[in-house]
Amino acid sequence: MSPVLIACLLLGGLLLFGVPVAFSLAVAGAVGLFMIGGWDSLVGILETTTLSSVSAYELVSIPMFILMAEFVILSGIANGLFEAAALWVGRVRGGLAMATALAGAGFGAISGSSTASAATLASTSLPAMLRQGYDPRLASGVVAISGTLAMLIPPSVALVLYGVIADISVGKLLIAGVIPGLLVTLAIMLTVYVIVLFDPKAAPTAVSVPWRAKLASLKELGPMLLLFGLITVCIYTGLSTPTEASAIGALGALGLAVRSGNFSLTAFMSACSRSARTTCMILLIIVGAHIFGYFFTLTRTTYSIVTWVSALPLDPFVILAIILFGYIVLGCVMDQAAILILTVPVVLPVIKALGFDPVWFGVMVVVTAELGMVTPPVGLNVFVVSKTTGMPLGTVFHGVWPHVVAHILILVLLTVVPGLVMWLPSNMQ
Repeated sequence: MSPVLIACLLLGGLLLFGVPVAFSLAVAGAVGLFMIGGWDSLVGILETTTLSSVSAYELVSIPMFILMAEFVILSGIANGLFEAAALWVGRVRGGLAMATALAGAGFGAISGSSTASAATLASTSLPAMLRQGYDPRLASGVVAISGTLAMLIPPSVALVLYGVIADISVGKLLIAGVIPGLLVTLAIMLTVYVIVLFDPKAAPTAVSVPWRAKLASLKELGPMLLLFGLITVCIYTGLSTPTEASAIGALGALGLAVRSGNFSLTAFMSACSRSARTTCMILLIIVGAHIFGYFFTLTRTTYSIVTWVSALPLDPFVILAIILFGYIVLGCVMDQAAILILTVPVVLPVIKALGFDPVWFGVMVVVTAELGMVTPPVGLNVFVVSKTTGMPLGTVFHGVWPHVVAHILILVLLTVVPGLVMWLPSNMQ
C-alpha cells in the first residue's frame, strides 16, 4: 500500500474518531513523512514548520479582526442591529425575517465567525419573529442562513486564510467579497418574499413606524457603520494594508466598548482570552496542514492530481462544478478553516490550470462553504440555532432548504458573470 493512501486513510480515520483537525493533519503528515524519508527527514521538517507556517505577516489580521468583533459585541451595538433593521423593513410582510438578513450582514461586517453570528441572531431575532406569529420553519431557517454571511462580508477570516494559503492579495479578496455579500443578503430577502408570497400565513405584517424612529436607529448604529466604512475604504484605496486596517478596526472597536459604558478590565481580559483561543486554534490547524502539505509535495501528489484533472475530457466548468460540490460535502462535516487549509494547496493549482482566476475562486469557495454550514448531516449553523433556541433540528433544516436553492442560483450567477466578483478588486489602488 502506498504511503499516500496510508496517510489519507489515517487522516480520515482520525477525523472520523473525533480527533481535532490540527492534530489529525499533523499525525497523518508525520507518519507519511517518516515512511518516505525516515526519522531525520521528519525531524528536520518538524523543526522548521512550526515557525515558517505561521510567520506570514498577513496572519496578524486574524486575531485583530476577531478582537474587533469581541469589542463590538462588548459595546452592545451588535444587539441593536436587528431592532434597527426591523424598524426599516418590518412593515413589509415577512419584514422581520428580512431584517434578520440585514442584521446578519451587519454582524458579518464586524465578525468573521458564522456560528457566533447565528447564535447572536438566534437569541435576538428568532424570539421576536415567533412572538409575532412567524412560521417556526421560516424564522429558524432565515436565522441559520443569515449567520453564514459573516464568512463572506469583510472582514472575513475565511478570505484572509484563503489569501495567505494561496499567496494572493488579502486586500483584493476582502474587497471582492463585498458585492457577492450584498447579493447573498438580497437573495435571502427575496427568498423570504417568495415564501410569504405563496404562503401569507407564514409571516404577518407589522405596524408602520414613524420616520423619526427610523432615523434615530441610524444614529445609534452610526459609529459601527463608520468603523466598517473606514476599514473598507482604507483597504480599497490603499491607505493601509489589510493587516494595518485590522489593527485600526480593533482599536476603533475598543473605543466603542469604552464609550458604551460596558467596558471593564474583566470584560477586556475575557475578550482578549476568547480571541487568543480562537487564533491559537486556527494557527494549530495551519501548522498541521503544512506538515501534511510537505508530505503531499514530496510525493508529488499535487502535481499528479493537476495532471490527471487537466487531462480529463470534461469542460472546465464541469470540473469546477464537481470541485464546488466537494466543498459543499466537506462543509457538512468540517470546520471552514480546516477545509481551506486542507484543500486549497491541492485544488488551487487545478483551478489555475483550468484558467480560472484565484481571487474569483476564493469568493466562490466561501459562498459554497456557506452552504455546508446549513446542509445535513451536520450543518453547524443549524445545530447552533437549534441548541440556542430549543427548536427541533428538522424544523430548522426544513426552513433552510429554500435558501440553499437561492445560494446555488447565486453561485451560478457569479460563475456566468465573474465581473460581479472581480470589478471592485480590479479597480483597487
